[in-house]
Amino acid sequence: MIATGLVQTSYSEEDIRFLLKDVTGDFTESPLEEREKAVQTGAHYAERLPVEHRPSEKYTKLYQESVEQMKEQLSYFIGLVSIRIHLNAKSDDIVLVSLARAGSPVGILIRRFAKQKLGLDWPHYSVSILRGKGIDENALRAIRKWHPTSRIQFVDGWTGKGAIQTELTKSVQLLNQKEGLRLYDDLAVLADPGACSVLFGTREDMLIPSACLNATVSGLVSRTILNKQYIGEDDFHGAKFYGELKDEDVSVDFVDRIAACFDQTAEEAKREAYCTPVTAEQTWQGQKEVEDISRKLYNGTDFQLIKPGVGETTRVLLRRDPWKVLVRSLEHPDVQHLLVLAEEKNTPVEVVPDLFYRAIGLIKSGQEI
Repeated sequence: MIATGLVQTSYSEEDIRFLLKDVTGDFTESPLEEREKAVQTGAHYAERLPVEHRPSEKYTKLYQESVEQMKEQLSYFIGLVSIRIHLNAKSDDIVLVSLARAGSPVGILIRRFAKQKLGLDWPHYSVSILRGKGIDENALRAIRKWHPTSRIQFVDGWTGKGAIQTELTKSVQLLNQKEGLRLYDDLAVLADPGACSVLFGTREDMLIPSACLNATVSGLVSRTILNKQYIGEDDFHGAKFYGELKDEDVSVDFVDRIAACFDQTAEEAKREAYCTPVTAEQTWQGQKEVEDISRKLYNGTDFQLIKPGVGETTRVLLRRDPWKVLVRSLEHPDVQHLLVLAEEKNTPVEVVPDLFYRAIGLIKSGQEI
């Protein structure tokens, strides 16, 4: 039986169950400057929520165009990573555990592909993982209790420099050691530009349109919260439901449009999955570039101010205080939404032709060189 008091969502229970405590009526968002100052002076980012602004008409149009242009390609990569998950597990008995929020729509799509094209019914939960705090242990204990023998497969949307993969590995090792939960840290992602996951659809630094929006493409669920004022020791991590944004909600529309392409892309995904290695080596290639940028632009002080990859750069512009954006080219279609956001936030964009990632977002520290 699922615990009561969970956050609401605009997704169906068939698609996903968020194991997040509902703090909708209790928690208020912090202004950007206040939140940024708190984070950069030692507070944990999950103690406060950013204000979620309604996107502009121009930006919304660009999002819709991106989904239309990329839905078949995304459908193919979903199929590819889904089959690789199945082959890697060597079992039909899989439980998907997506990392809220970026992993949530990807987890839904993997679940739908498994059901429609592999004939497999994989339960799907979404849980919180926080840099520096780890994964929600209470949520994982609950999942293991409900599914004592299943292979638990963690899912996220994309990688940046690999901070979440590192956090997941630490959490898995700790829980296996102290509680014997039989977890694996082989995170599956749709896109792995940082080369730090072993299961992926692609390692291209591509635009995943769900990165373009916040709650309105994530089931109207906020970022996850871990604040002792609201979250007790036995609680799941928390989240808010943004019911006031229901008129702008495209969460179900996004997954429906990609899933509608499975019939066109599934056979090609199966061919590719069966004739290529199931897993790939973690090379952490992007880490060197992040270290170089840290030395050159921040005196090597803080890697957390550097957010590599199209997805992470989008998030910097949506909810942080950006300093500048680096792009490999201004012409590539996957960075056009970044240019719109940068213009709206008066953030300079700098072209760096030999960039490893397609884009990198840099956060203000007050100590930039």
